[in-house]
Amino acid sequence: MKLSPRFATAAGVLAVGLVTAGTAAAVQASPALPSAPTGVEAANAVAAKSAETFVSSRPSVLQPSSDDAYVQKSVTASGSAKYIAYERTYKGLPVVGGDFVVVTDAAGATRFTSVAQTQSIGTLSTTAKISSADAEAAARKLLTSVNAVESTKLVVYTLDGAAKLAYETTLNGTGAEGASRLTVNVDATTGAVLSKRERVMHGTGTGWIVGNVTINTSLSGSTYSMKDPSYPTIACQNATGNATFTGTDDVWGNGDGTNRETGCVDALYAAQKELGMLSSWLGRNGFNGSGGGWPIRVGLNDQNAYYDGTQIQIGKNTAGKWISSLDVVGHEVGHGIDDTTPGGISSNGTQEFVGDVFGAATEAFAANPNDPADYQVGEEVNLVGSGPIRYMYNPSLAGDDNCYSSSTPSQEVHAAAGPGNHWFYLLAEGTNPTNGQPTSTTCNGSTGLVGIGIQKATKIFYNAMLMKTSSSSYLKYRTWTLTAAKNLYPGSCTEFNAVKNAWTAVNVPAQSGDPTCTGGTTPPPTTSNPPTSNPPTGNCSGQKLLNPGFESGTASWSGTTGSIGQWASQGQAAHGGTYSSWLDGYGSTHTEAIQQSVTIPAGCKATLTAYIHIDSAETTTTVAYDKLTITAGSTTLGTLSNLNKASGYVLRTYSLNALAGQTVVIKFSGSEDSSLQTSFVLDDLAVTLSN
Repeated sequence: MKLSPRFATAAGVLAVGLVTAGTAAAVQASPALPSAPTGVEAANAVAAKSAETFVSSRPSVLQPSSDDAYVQKSVTASGSAKYIAYERTYKGLPVVGGDFVVVTDAAGATRFTSVAQTQSIGTLSTTAKISSADAEAAARKLLTSVNAVESTKLVVYTLDGAAKLAYETTLNGTGAEGASRLTVNVDATTGAVLSKRERVMHGTGTGWIVGNVTINTSLSGSTYSMKDPSYPTIACQNATGNATFTGTDDVWGNGDGTNRETGCVDALYAAQKELGMLSSWLGRNGFNGSGGGWPIRVGLNDQNAYYDGTQIQIGKNTAGKWISSLDVVGHEVGHGIDDTTPGGISSNGTQEFVGDVFGAATEAFAANPNDPADYQVGEEVNLVGSGPIRYMYNPSLAGDDNCYSSSTPSQEVHAAAGPGNHWFYLLAEGTNPTNGQPTSTTCNGSTGLVGIGIQKATKIFYNAMLMKTSSSSYLKYRTWTLTAAKNLYPGSCTEFNAVKNAWTAVNVPAQSGDPTCTGGTTPPPTTSNPPTSNPPTGNCSGQKLLNPGFESGTASWSGTTGSIGQWASQGQAAHGGTYSSWLDGYGSTHTEAIQQSVTIPAGCKATLTAYIHIDSAETTTTVAYDKLTITAGSTTLGTLSNLNKASGYVLRTYSLNALAGQTVVIKFSGSEDSSLQTSFVLDDLAVTLSN
């Protein structure tokens, strides 16, 4: 039975604009600024001070509580925007999921706030009921073997909504996919595992042959080393012993792909091309943003490569040749960039497409004729004898989804990269490129999408990453990239509309936090197979509901919004993502409902779909005691009851064709009688238009 009262989760993920000040918050001071900063330093200092003032006013968007304190972590400039990242503590403990980013303009005015936390912590005991040893034991069970426990500490965990005291343990060892550096959060009251996050980001790459190239090395006395002279933490090493390759001359490798020094030529060349791309295109200083990076180690005895927060390991293909060329190194460094921008490694199925974006950008920037830009992953290395392992312009060629769905966040992380890769390709190149790149289809039938080029596409995506929080997802990346496009190109809607059209083309739906853009607009894409008669007054494609999977909490929904939340800990898992709407389930006379208004353009067909899970304590097979009624305006679309109970979600479909040309309220209303609970759980709804 459902717990009562319910823990309501507020939306509050994204907000725009200034918020009226309230009671002062505990804000830890930033490091002392130089006495007379100039240029970028001065502008960053203004932004940092402005953000500190904004945060001190305790705006409601931050979901503050009286025992919160906020730590300003970094100020990153990109164009005229300043991105100020914060972390949160509660009674001195780190808050996992308490991070946020304040975005200001060049004058220091707050323009946007990206917040991971969805509700205030309130009052929470910081006394654990289990020991740290018990928490470590629970975490160890998630690995095949453990080499070391790096750390265990008490934290406050908020990523599931209501705050919990937890132990956070980081382990180094071996898991089901090989090397592992795993961070596990364990409930400090119950001992249950709340979450796990793998720091070893596995990936693969292209061929090892880039031809005769020039690399920048270091000279000490009479000894040369494969270490970048401008970024000394970036070196190429032998994975056996972790020694940087050295020599008495500045000539490296022998052209044999099985030779580790040769592999390091490819690796250091790729790393330095990526450094150039980051500096030239994005204004980023080094891999980690502050002039540093990680050693690249060639010699992993695996058909793989990975980043783990401390290093990049390069493996080999089935022929024993090291796979350290442009997009494999670019991909793995991309994980490091993801790790060292606000929010850390992206989640909910987005992390691998992030890596692929940086792999593609590095390949394009290098412009090496032996490994040209082609938006493929693994096209030359033939890693396991099957050619490329991913195709950004058509992910289905490798068996991955081209289109986003509610199941994407729960897919294996490389498979989940498909919609994001497809989006990036459509943004950069469009549906019919004229530069020799392949054509690409869309998921909504739109055609004529025009790309803005890979440099602009990468810049927009990177600026979106500067707004990233620990609760990142495809849905939030849509809002962040739209906001980034608007910030970067304030005098034009061309880039903004390209971002928007590309997301819509891969079925990532509009979100309540999405900005809008007017002026200098570009025409929308056309749709294939238009109707030959009765043309619609609107666009008969796409999905019309806002926040259809509830991943933005209560945003865009009204009614019993306390029914929207994360219910997995109470036995009601979401169909996709982590949020759903749970109506009734009390076992007493009760009525709950959620609703949203939607407009169906004239001349369009429309279909309402919903994944609905019904469980019930009722045993009758003949009497409908508890009911869920689904309506559109005054039209009843369907009624479900305790007689429809089942073990999992069932997809329900209802026609809205008769309501074309109307604005109607889509409503789900549940009612229980006086005994024996029935729960109606809704997720991943959609109102889909068609011709």
